[in-house]
Amino acid sequence: VQLQASGGGLVQAGGSLRLSCAASGRTFSSYVMGWFRQAPGKEREFVSAINWSGGTYYAGTVKGRFAISRDNAKNTVHLQMNSLKPEDTAIYYCAARETNYSSRAHDYDYWGQGTLVTVSS
Repeated sequence: VQLQASGGGLVQAGGSLRLSCAASGRTFSSYVMGWFRQAPGKEREFVSAINWSGGTYYAGTVKGRFAISRDNAKNTVHLQMNSLKPEDTAIYYCAARETNYSSRAHDYDYWGQGTLVTVSS
C-alpha cells in the first residue's frame, strides 16, 4: 500500500483545513486508516483513526474539533480540522494497518510522507 497525504498549509488560529490521504491497493476498504502528527522536538502522536466499518477514534486533544472520514470507492481518507490551535502545528502523517484499530504508531504497517500544518496565533 502506498499513501500520499496532502492538504497541509498555513492557517490562522480558529481556522480550518482538510487533509486528504490517497491510497493505492485493492484492499483499501479493509484497512484501518490513521492520522498521526509530529511537532518539532516531540514524539509522533496519535490523532485519529477510522476502521473498515466507519468506526472512528480520536485523541482527546482533537475530539470535537477534528473529523475523520473515508471514501472506499476513491481509496481516500480525510481529516477535517476545525477550530485549529497553534499547538496543532505539526507534520501530519496518514498510516494504514491491516487488522484492528490501534493508537500506537508502531502498529501501523504503511506510512505516507507527511504534510505540514502550521497554525499561527
